[in-house]
Amino acid sequence: MQEKLFYRGYGKYLHKISKGLMILRNTFILVYLLVTVAIFSFLDASISLWLSFFSNAVILSFFTYYHIFIEKFYSPFLSTYIVFNYLFFLVAPMSQVTTMTSMDIPIFSNNFPFEESLFIKTNFLISIFHITFFLFYVGAKSLIRQKNKKTSDVFKKSSLSILYLLVLLCILIILMNWSFILDELVRPNWLVSNYSVGDLLIRKKVLFLFPLSGVVLGLSFLKANKLNRQRFFLFLFAILLFLVFLILLKNPLTEKRNALGPIYLLLIFLFYPKFMNSNVKTTFLLFFSMIVAFPAIQFLTHVDYGFADLLSNPSLIFRKNDLNEGYMSLNYDAFINIGVVIEHVSFDGLSYGYQLLSALLFFVPRSIWSGKPDSSGLIVGNHVKDHYDFHFTNLANPYIAEGFLNFGIVGVIVMAIVLALVIVYFLTWLKSSDLLKKSVAFYFAMHLIFLLRGDFTNGYSYFIGTLFGLYIIPKLIIKLYCFVFKQKVWVSRKK
Repeated sequence: MQEKLFYRGYGKYLHKISKGLMILRNTFILVYLLVTVAIFSFLDASISLWLSFFSNAVILSFFTYYHIFIEKFYSPFLSTYIVFNYLFFLVAPMSQVTTMTSMDIPIFSNNFPFEESLFIKTNFLISIFHITFFLFYVGAKSLIRQKNKKTSDVFKKSSLSILYLLVLLCILIILMNWSFILDELVRPNWLVSNYSVGDLLIRKKVLFLFPLSGVVLGLSFLKANKLNRQRFFLFLFAILLFLVFLILLKNPLTEKRNALGPIYLLLIFLFYPKFMNSNVKTTFLLFFSMIVAFPAIQFLTHVDYGFADLLSNPSLIFRKNDLNEGYMSLNYDAFINIGVVIEHVSFDGLSYGYQLLSALLFFVPRSIWSGKPDSSGLIVGNHVKDHYDFHFTNLANPYIAEGFLNFGIVGVIVMAIVLALVIVYFLTWLKSSDLLKKSVAFYFAMHLIFLLRGDFTNGYSYFIGTLFGLYIIPKLIIKLYCFVFKQKVWVSRKK
């Protein structure tokens, strides 16, 4: 009788959750469609350019419907992919087109001129990338097999010792880098650091991620062990120490948003998983943050009207030119820079993979390899500097353009396939019982925004650094500890 009551109550609970998710799905799709209709109603372009954007909007809308209503896997990767492409390849360029067509001399902020045929070519490349990516993503994902795993006894005696060993390592890292931390606090954002790129990568992307790995391990140990009150509070104290170290080393006052975003979203995923445990929740959060909240804040902080004016005449908020102005900044240059790469290739030809070596061999210093190719962002910057007299050369270059720069349309297809396969591989990590693997996978999902925006060299090298700091080095420390003290290694085994 009690068992029947339990299953009846559990069934009602599941029904309530399912009903809530359905309401959230329908709400999100309604918001998505309203925003889409709004941006197309504001678009001032020829019918051919309008249709090129519309075709990409249809493709992306299909992805969104699949992701929200059909896909059974929890995939924050596709959530990020959808939101990134919606913002940087639909909302931003459509607003830019409307602004530039009203100019006497239509140019973007990097002095690159507006050319309708180039925008249409760019949309064509994006369409090819979308379709290829989706086909390989769905096809490869179907090969994933569910495996029921359980975790073996996890360091019942030594887990707390490992945590406090990591605490000591974090303290040592802070002490050894104290002058660097102070320099970062007092140095203005516009001033270039005196430290080399390699030095910054090792410090900020590897060593400074140790506290985050400590948080992850602390939570995994906490869940895996049956603890008395005293040991529970010792574990909790260690986790709090790691959080303090993380805030010190990844200071919101010194770190860029693209570095902090994945970290703090991962913390939400770890401490409050119900907030981001479904495709619709993750997509809604990212969509609202990047496409509704951030542009609204930017508009309100840069608008020429006073609060009293906006209060007396709310229609001023919807003035087309004011809303579009924010998208003309270099923060939203991803779409434009694909056009820059297309033009660069027409002038100087394809790289045939040579340029990609700057990313794949990022760890080789230029002092050793004098002929090391430039990153694609620098190539884009040099092109607009040499041909359009732009003053700044360190620009972003989208992942799609990376493929075209090296191998043309074939490169766009290959890069789409590679991205799909990498995402599916990390899907298996996201489903792992190893919380370190799950954390790396979720971090990569959030890091995708930076990787897709480019350039690839920075996006790739930063993630590899994070992979070492968050996963590889902590794993090596654990295995070394177990080897020295003859403890069982923390593993997962099949049922």
